[in-house]
Amino acid sequence: MTEETPGFDEKPDVPSGASSDEVEPKAATPSEEEAAAPAGDVQQTAALTAQLDQVRTALSERTADLQRLQAEYQNYRRRVERDRVTVKELAVAGLMSDLLPVLDDIGRAREHNELVGGFKSVGESLETVAAKLGLQQFGKEGEPFDPTIHEALMHSYAPDVTETTCVAILQPGYRIGERTIRPARVAVAEPQPGATPAAAKEEQTDDEESGGTEEV
Repeated sequence: MTEETPGFDEKPDVPSGASSDEVEPKAATPSEEEAAAPAGDVQQTAALTAQLDQVRTALSERTADLQRLQAEYQNYRRRVERDRVTVKELAVAGLMSDLLPVLDDIGRAREHNELVGGFKSVGESLETVAAKLGLQQFGKEGEPFDPTIHEALMHSYAPDVTETTCVAILQPGYRIGERTIRPARVAVAEPQPGATPAAAKEEQTDDEESGGTEEV
């Protein structure tokens, strides 16, 4: 019986002809691990950057689409509101056009002091309702003639006017907002052909008077 020697570790059998380097596993060198790790991080960072660019591009496109839709909606709302106002004005203008002869009768009765009693109350109530609906009367004597809102029924010459002027209102005009329902029917007067305007004539007279009083 063979005695074991204390402290003696048995080594595994090593095939003959095999070196110690071939037996022990070969560990990766630190330089190879460090070189492989940064390469992977760079690829991952590039992929994330590409995904981020795609998300930003998609977000920009969706934002532009949303802004375009919002602008179209605002234009649609303004167009609908404008059409609604136009339809209302047309409806009121049509109604008021039918009532203009009645308003003319009320105005003539007032001029002749015939707007009295119950007729006066009814006439004033009708004029109040028409005003609430936006009906406005226009046309005054002495204002310059404007063919866009005046209709000349009579024409004459006058030495005391410097431009074509409304000298008489034969029938008042009416408008609702900027829409003219009926032009004012007027008599106009133009400056006398070859006549010196009144202002120039007065200035000439003043010059002559002041010149006559000067001492020679």
